[in-house]
Parts: sequence; C-alpha cells; structure tokens
Amino acid sequence: MAALFPDSKTFADAVVKTDLSSVLKQYEKEMLEAEREGKSVDLSAFVTAHFDLPHSNNITSKTHFDNVAQYIDYMWSVLTRIPDRQHKDSLIALSRPYIVPGGRFREIYYWDSYFTALGLIDAGRTSMAINMLENFVDILNEVGCIPNGNRAYYYSRSQPPILALFYELLKHALSDEQKRYVIEGMKKEYAFWMKGSASEPLAAVSNKPAAHLRVVKMPSGEFLNRYFDTESTPRPESYREDIEIAENIGVDKAAFYQHVRAACESGWDFSSRWLIDPQLLSSIRTTEIIPIDLNALLVTLEQTLASVTVGDEQAMYASAATNRINAINAYLYSEAKGGYFDFHFPTMRQTDVVSAAMSVPLFVGIASKQQAASVKTTLTLSLLREGGVVTTTNTTSQQWDSPNGWAPLQLFAVEGLRQYGFYSEASEIMRRFCKTIEDTYASSGVLLEKYNVCEPAIKAGGGEYDVQLGFGWTNGVYTRFQTHLNGS
Repeated sequence: MAALFPDSKTFADAVVKTDLSSVLKQYEKEMLEAEREGKSVDLSAFVTAHFDLPHSNNITSKTHFDNVAQYIDYMWSVLTRIPDRQHKDSLIALSRPYIVPGGRFREIYYWDSYFTALGLIDAGRTSMAINMLENFVDILNEVGCIPNGNRAYYYSRSQPPILALFYELLKHALSDEQKRYVIEGMKKEYAFWMKGSASEPLAAVSNKPAAHLRVVKMPSGEFLNRYFDTESTPRPESYREDIEIAENIGVDKAAFYQHVRAACESGWDFSSRWLIDPQLLSSIRTTEIIPIDLNALLVTLEQTLASVTVGDEQAMYASAATNRINAINAYLYSEAKGGYFDFHFPTMRQTDVVSAAMSVPLFVGIASKQQAASVKTTLTLSLLREGGVVTTTNTTSQQWDSPNGWAPLQLFAVEGLRQYGFYSEASEIMRRFCKTIEDTYASSGVLLEKYNVCEPAIKAGGGEYDVQLGFGWTNGVYTRFQTHLNGS
C-alpha cells in the first residue's frame, strides 16, 4: 500500500533472501524500535535489504533489426526460460523450458501460450511448443488446474481452456506416451471446469438458473460455464489497486474481489463485457455472466475428448458437446443482433456488448453457415477498424475495450472466417493488423502486447499497467498471418 513500485506485481514476484518468518520478525522488531524513537521504518531500504527484486530482461528497444521477422526470430531466445529451480518466492518451478510473454510477465501464461506456439511451430521450434504443452499438464497434476500463470498467487484461477487446442495443434508431433499424458490432462481439466455439476446445490434447483463454482445449470437442465475464482480477497499482484477501488464502493467487497479475479481468469481483464456500467470497474459482475468464448472452447475440449476415448466415456463427452452447442444456440446466439453475445443468467437476458469473442464459435467450428455469415457481417461492419479487429464497440478506460485490439482476437476472427470460406475478409483483417504491427515497429523498434486499432499511430492504453514489450502472442500471431498471406 506504500506504493514503493509503480507496479504492484513487482513485490509479489520478489525473492526473499533468507526466510519469510525471519524477515517478518525483523520487521516487527524495527517497527517497535522506530515507534519508541518516534520515527518510521524506511520501508524501501528494508525491502532492498531482505528481498531480491525481479527485473525485466525482455526489452529489446536498443537492438535494431531490419524488419519484424528478424525481431521476432531474435525474441524467441530472449523470451525463453530454462527449467526452474524453486526459490523462496511465488514462482511455481517448471521442469521444462518455456516462453514468457514479455515485460512484467516473467512467467508462463496459459492461454497466451497457444498463440505463441503458432509462431514457434512456423519458426521450426516445435520442440519448445511441446515443452510448454507438457509443462501445463505437469502443473495441472500438481495444482489441480492450469493456473493463470506459474505463480502461487494464481492457484485459485485458470484462464480460457486451450489445452485441447494445444493438443490438436501438436498431436502429429507427439509420441504415443506424450499423447496419453496430455489426454489424461485434458480429462482432469474438464473435471476442473465441471466440478460441482453433480452437487446438491444444483441438483435441488429446477426451472431457474443456478450456479456453483464454474458451472451454471440452466432452467431446462443444460450446463454452461462461467469464469470464477474461489478466493474473495484482493489479488496479491494487484493488491493496492483492488483495495483502492473497493474502498470507494458500497457493495460487498468480497464479491467485488471475486468478480475481479474471475475477470482475470477470462483473460479479458478488464472489459465492459463484465460491467454493469461500461465506465465503472466498480460495477463488475463477472461471475453472473455466461461467456460465449469460454463455452465455445469447452465444446472443443468435449469434442476432442470424445475423439480420443471409447465406449461410455466417449458417449459422455460427445453428448456433453452436443448439449452445450444446443444451449449456446438457445441462450448465446441472436439472429436479430447478428451474432453471439454473453448471457446474464440472473436476469435471463443476453448482454448488449458487441465483442470479438463472438468469433470463437466460428474458430472452433460450431456455428452454422447462417450464424457464421451473421458474425462475419458484424465483424466487418461493427468491429473491423483501420488497424484490425477492435475488442468491443464500447470505448472505455479498460484495456479490453475500444480502441484496443489484441493478437489472440485477430487470430480467432481470421481462422474462424477462413474455416467458413470468408477468405477475403480474413485476409483484410490480417493485412490491417500486420500493417499496424509493422508501422509501430518502424517507429518504436518493438512489438507490443496490444495495439490501438482505431488510430494505429496512437499508442494503446487503458488497464492497470503500461503497455508491455515483447510480446509472445503478438509474435506468434504475426508469424502465422505472414504464413497465410504468403500462401502457405
């Protein structure tokens, strides 16, 4: 709370030099001594004395390359981390090498890694992508979920489930033993997302929606999912920010913290998708929302598991996928509004937020031709801007709203459109987003985690931290787009 560092995550990632109990005792001792002398502890000096602070070695703005492709090729090495040794800190040690996103993100991140892997494969670095996939199954076996990132403060939440996508991307390069390992991991991930579906709280409810953990039981008995976090406290990596916002709200602070954490699980932290008032983060209500992207990705997990199992197990996963697709069509699709929309289950109404998340059902191939055509129209008329696809049509101070565009959403839109034969529209998105990246690189010498796609010459903003350099998923998506545009 003393704001020693511009970014709260800095101290959450620090390494204690001795052991934490000794440091706490020393702090209490110095506090008492300072109090007797009418002084205060020099907190900055104390932290420096007892902790090794993290540094970012992901910045390459002083290194010049002739073009973006050369920069990305260099950055793979910069962003590579060797197997970890467990230190006295929050990092969850991984036994295989991995790629970090860049900047303040000094650890592996779950959904980021799928988009990063696209670029790794196109660059002939498939073995690294396999390492990352196996790391996720390792951590799933250790923690019980694939956390947001390999930090202890992420234990209670995951991110958009892309393990099945990762498996489909790499299965041709996996040994039979590796395939079996990942398949067992996918089963555990599915169990994590569906935990509580057979619980007494849901079994006793009928004719109205009810939620338990990440599962929402709809009035006719269908199951859909939401983002959730079992913790209801400030995030350690954004402790000060959460406390300061909560101080100014009259609602249940524990509920606010839980909604904030759930939004972090979505990867869209933060967006008007989760807000009652698009301009007020304090109006967040994430756990009340059934998101279209999450449920589309879970269909892929169910379908993939159905394709690698047999007998009753295969029938269970296949039935779950069919039921989820039917529920998505019943609750999350609107022909009148021209696409897929999140659903606020307490009021049994779709939200009105037009977002690029509606392209995920096309990406995973569960949209009908008519639904895909509607999404294509909305994407091109409402979401496509000069520099690419904008996150939502709402302009707010949140980083997952207009005017910002993000690499993963460009990828979902492009591959979704291509899958339904809309090649010219997909190519236009690729050209615009690649130009945004190239023009920004020409003026700055770096790739970024997000871009202002409405006015590409202006730096992206919003959110809790400055725009980060690197950047894993931007590198991967740009590389994959270049592969497509060059005819491969």
